[in-house]
Amino acid sequence: MVSDQETNQLRYQYSPISPAVGREEQIVAGQEEEEVVGAAEEEVQAMLDNVKSVAPIIGAISGALQPVKNHSSTASSMETKVYARRWVMLIIFVLVFMTNAFQWIQFSIINNLITKYYGVESSTVDWTSLVFMVAYIPLIFPGAWIMDKMGLRVTLLLGAFGTTAGAWTNVMSVAPDRFYVALMGQTLSATAQVFLLGVSPNVAAVWFGPEQVSSACAIGVFGSQFGIALGFLIPPILVKDHELKEAIGDDLLFMFYIVAGVSTLLLLTVIIVFQAKPSLPPSTARYLAAQQPSPTPLTYYQSVKRIVTNRNYILLLFTYGINVGVFYAMSTLLNQVVLQHFPGEEENCGRIGLTIVLCGMVGSVLFGFILDKTHKFKETTLAVYIFVLASMAAYTFTFKLDHIAITFVTAGVTGFFMTGYLPVGFEFAAELTYPEPEVTSAGLLNASAQFFGIIFTILGGWLLGNYGSLVCNGTMLGALLVGAALTLPIRAELKRQKANQTGEESKDAIKDGNP
Repeated sequence: MVSDQETNQLRYQYSPISPAVGREEQIVAGQEEEEVVGAAEEEVQAMLDNVKSVAPIIGAISGALQPVKNHSSTASSMETKVYARRWVMLIIFVLVFMTNAFQWIQFSIINNLITKYYGVESSTVDWTSLVFMVAYIPLIFPGAWIMDKMGLRVTLLLGAFGTTAGAWTNVMSVAPDRFYVALMGQTLSATAQVFLLGVSPNVAAVWFGPEQVSSACAIGVFGSQFGIALGFLIPPILVKDHELKEAIGDDLLFMFYIVAGVSTLLLLTVIIVFQAKPSLPPSTARYLAAQQPSPTPLTYYQSVKRIVTNRNYILLLFTYGINVGVFYAMSTLLNQVVLQHFPGEEENCGRIGLTIVLCGMVGSVLFGFILDKTHKFKETTLAVYIFVLASMAAYTFTFKLDHIAITFVTAGVTGFFMTGYLPVGFEFAAELTYPEPEVTSAGLLNASAQFFGIIFTILGGWLLGNYGSLVCNGTMLGALLVGAALTLPIRAELKRQKANQTGEESKDAIKDGNP
């Protein structure tokens, strides 16, 4: 609705447009202006009635009305504001994402103990991690549709609820004959992941301004990395290699209760505190994106079609999928690779994984900051990929030196660049596909990562068992080389940056009286 004050302002601001002659009435002096405004009172009022029904797009139609006095109404229609509470929303999302990511790796990092307790093969235990990748691919489109249609709050509620349900199901899996229950719990958490994994760029775009959006996205990804880091660290500490299966079960139950309790607390926090969006958008690009019509199944399909026919995005889809897929396989197989070279070093397996992710968290924040300051998306993406190649080569070949300290170093450097690449890929995709929803472009990237992750994990596990870690890691290194080559032809069409720049220039022109 348009207030009385806005009505008076519009009456003062615009002269009537004559349909007969198609031009603005000329107002020469103050007295003549009052007469014209008085004579056109009914016509202006009728126009305002129509304006009320389309108030959200007053700024868009104001260009059709030649302004006489000032342009403050148009400028105010594109008003933006960054709220302090944006950090609270981001932290809540990070913590929920963290608990979900923890569950992804909690079984695989103690693979040898899980096989002992449940009496299953190590390749079977790998499926507690693989199920996260398998579940994501068919659920990506329904998940992205719900995100696009219902907003951040509903999406995060679904993610938090599924994570909590999965955690409590794992509590009920503690018995040597209940591995199938553990898989059920992992499947529930994997389903919840659909509502969390691609949401970081959307949280950033909805709540943060253009100078912080890449950093906020990096911090959102930080939640996943922090959860994986804890997943590497805590299970080897809490679950020990006992002679009796019952003692291993007691350790597992204690760990599962902690995860379930934290997940429940975060679910309640989301219900009480988390908001879908701020009252005013944080940027011009977000304002313009919000003017898009509410999505329908047809418009969503059309949006996906536009994204997947974007040549530059498709190249990024493959390069991102290869990089992150290798990371997923590397993490899932870490326990088996390290114990092959350093038997009895279960706790150091977790510490190496922690090193990978902590270094990756630093890389994520650093590269997000670099993007915010430079907006050099293509250059940053390519540079990170080249360093991923070099560090993965060092990680692959230094196992032969049989010094675990060297493995810590090479794994940490690999993690710095490999997981530091995550927010870079998300933000580059958002730039290439704007104004399509960020959750859709990010969701497709994640689907690509899950697809390659499944392939690399299954293939890597087979190569590891039959040919050793050198062939396993060397194959992944070759895949990364292909990914780096596919990055070269990507053209940096930064559509979101252009929208922000054009919007700010338009607002400045309106304020200066030059529409």
